Amino acid sequence: MPNVTSSLLQTDIMRHLTLTLGQTPDAASVTDWRMALSHAIRDRLLTPWLEAQARSRSEGRKRVYYLSMEFLIGRLLEDALINMGLHDEVREAMGALGQDLSAIIEDEPDAALGNGGLGRLAACFMESMATLGCPAFGYGIRYEFGLFRQSFDEGRQMEAPDDWLACGNPWDIARPMHRYAIPFMGKVSTKDGVSVWHPGETVYAVAHDTPVIGWQGKWANTLRLWAAEPATPFDLASFNQGEYANAASAKVLAHTLSRVLYPDDSTYQGKELRLKQEFFLTSAALQDILARAVAEGVDLRRLHDHVAIQMNDTHPAIAGPELIRLLMDEHGMPFADAITIAQGCLGYTNHTLLPEALERWATYTFGTVLPRHMQIVEQIDAWHQQQHPRRPHYVGIVKHHEVRMGELAFITSHKVNGVSALHTELVKQTLFPELHALHPDRIINQTNGVTPRRWLKMCNPPLAGLITETIGQGWEADLDRLQDLEPHIEERSFRTAFGAAKRANKVRLSNWLKETQGLQIDPDALFDVQVKRIHEYKRQLLNILETIARWKAIRDNPTAGWVPRVTIFGGKSAPGYAVAKEIIHLINDVAAVVNSDPVTGDLLKVVYPPNYNVSMAERLVPAADLSQQISTAGKEASGTGNMKFMMNGAPTIGTLDGANVEILQEVGPENFFLFGLTAEEVLTARADPDVSRKAIEASQALRDVLQMIAEGRFSPSDPSRYHALVNRVWHHDYFLVAPDFDSYIIAQGQADRAFSDRDRWLEMAARNTARSGFFSSDRTIRSYMTEIWGVSPAI
Repeated sequence: MPNVTSSLLQTDIMRHLTLTLGQTPDAASVTDWRMALSHAIRDRLLTPWLEAQARSRSEGRKRVYYLSMEFLIGRLLEDALINMGLHDEVREAMGALGQDLSAIIEDEPDAALGNGGLGRLAACFMESMATLGCPAFGYGIRYEFGLFRQSFDEGRQMEAPDDWLACGNPWDIARPMHRYAIPFMGKVSTKDGVSVWHPGETVYAVAHDTPVIGWQGKWANTLRLWAAEPATPFDLASFNQGEYANAASAKVLAHTLSRVLYPDDSTYQGKELRLKQEFFLTSAALQDILARAVAEGVDLRRLHDHVAIQMNDTHPAIAGPELIRLLMDEHGMPFADAITIAQGCLGYTNHTLLPEALERWATYTFGTVLPRHMQIVEQIDAWHQQQHPRRPHYVGIVKHHEVRMGELAFITSHKVNGVSALHTELVKQTLFPELHALHPDRIINQTNGVTPRRWLKMCNPPLAGLITETIGQGWEADLDRLQDLEPHIEERSFRTAFGAAKRANKVRLSNWLKETQGLQIDPDALFDVQVKRIHEYKRQLLNILETIARWKAIRDNPTAGWVPRVTIFGGKSAPGYAVAKEIIHLINDVAAVVNSDPVTGDLLKVVYPPNYNVSMAERLVPAADLSQQISTAGKEASGTGNMKFMMNGAPTIGTLDGANVEILQEVGPENFFLFGLTAEEVLTARADPDVSRKAIEASQALRDVLQMIAEGRFSPSDPSRYHALVNRVWHHDYFLVAPDFDSYIIAQGQADRAFSDRDRWLEMAARNTARSGFFSSDRTIRSYMTEIWGVSPAI
């Protein structure tokens, strides 16, 4: 990046404050200053962005198109400052203008474009592609309200709209000329042997671009988000007749498509909306891709030489049929050519083994919303069966009146990847065993990673500064260099500095929790953190059951030399997920009892700040001492939170699940608290319908915990509140909380003993950081580029 001085920045910020925002310095709010600064930084970001696009066009570079329903990008201002190397100059400039940069950064709302790991991974991948000079577009939906804003009312999760766009978005560049008609419903007729779709509804997808800048500002890519607009924005005739609501009904219907991430699909209307959203995103992206290819003179029969399309999970799995439809119906290709082209372009990342997450649509719903695609899906299925006559009769895309989106994505892709070594093997063995037998080279592994620029350099300045001081600059783009820390871990002075960096982050988090939650916690206690989407397989229930057992043990013997502990939860439940919401309620009820108990005092606190998001993670991850990764083995595809905690010096307590397996390999068993059944043992355990009852009867501690919950110790106003949850552990414990409980208790005791040995703990923590280089998303993207996309870097 060219030299940018503080005085030049001040001039540009003032120009935007007055001319862009129409505000004077004496009347400007923090938001005004943030918007002015963001525009000044965006001005500098546009040059590398436009130059990257121009180079991609002029050099005929193959591009990656990443389709995802989520992009959990978080705040963008500080990320841009870090990657462009302007953080110090901007802090100086804002100080000269009488403003606190930290307060301005805090004022920026998180972009509500995702829910959890899937969306955060997509954001890391976009940043790494820009850092590596991989020409790319990310395609998503510009959700007006995103997921939801979480609050707690007497411990219950409450959902409210997250109006993140209320003050505008300075990073958003509207592209009204890039708009595409998205058809739904209607019927299909045949004319001269050709199928013709007559849509019953049409909306427009309108592009909004966000530049994504890479490390040191050398390359920038585009995150293109689609907003839905009506084909007919306003019915003047209805308005003139006094039918004001009807006059705007088309606009309301269209905007519903880009209103909310993951609408509740427990109703038919919700299911239909969700399918429409997925097609809206995918069709807009594919139309945009083909329009760009045609404009650049690409021979569509060689499209795979110019285009790599990655489907991030099954949400965009309609990409196969839609690309085939566009090539056949709009460009006149025969089906055989169209499906060959589609397979050459498409890749599919599987993120889950959970049946409910591998989408299946009733053929009635699918055929009603997308009648032309129903025909094409059946044609793809028949073609694949013809190509592979050995395919078992029970395998296919359309079975039992359902369209199976996982099978559809597999069959229409040239590569299918899992996201950790264990997960990829389970995809082969348990998810698609028959398709894997027919296509033995199609499934490959691409272990996930996270960007060290945001998840170490930006969110953890004390540790990042120590790393630079110890091994020099440049590690941010070459994370394998963290292994150069290893010799220094033997030095007491380094361990002391490492501990001081960790404590600074813990003090910062403690102060924030006091300000926002009114809770006083000891920064010298063990900070035990589990933050992720609330789901039964992630087993927040196991965590809170162990916390109750710990509370009882402390009360029974408060002078036993306990290690003070703060157990921190964070995460949201899907609005319709009753069991997950019950677990949230229990955690908050337990917190209310434990935090007010004078017997346990500072020896145990339970903290659950509401509305977990990227910005909260940037506080929690650097401050964590212990990383909770306790999912039932065989259920977590990878995890990325586990990588962030490891990178920031938090040893893992976890099962052999997802990327925990690879973390354990990297750090060694002496720096990892392992417990629980293996994936193979889980299958054996499930074969015994009484496995959980036997585990409970064999564990006095677990029986005591369940008895306390059942008798209403944590819900005295409603003693029966958690009877169903307790009954679930006894009789319907699919995720095997009870069989893993005693093993988990033992591992937590090992963590206590390790933490009480200050020198040993600091060595464990530092080795986690030093050995985290493998988990950079730069490594992941390099592998995608060579093994799936066939794309070379432009820088």
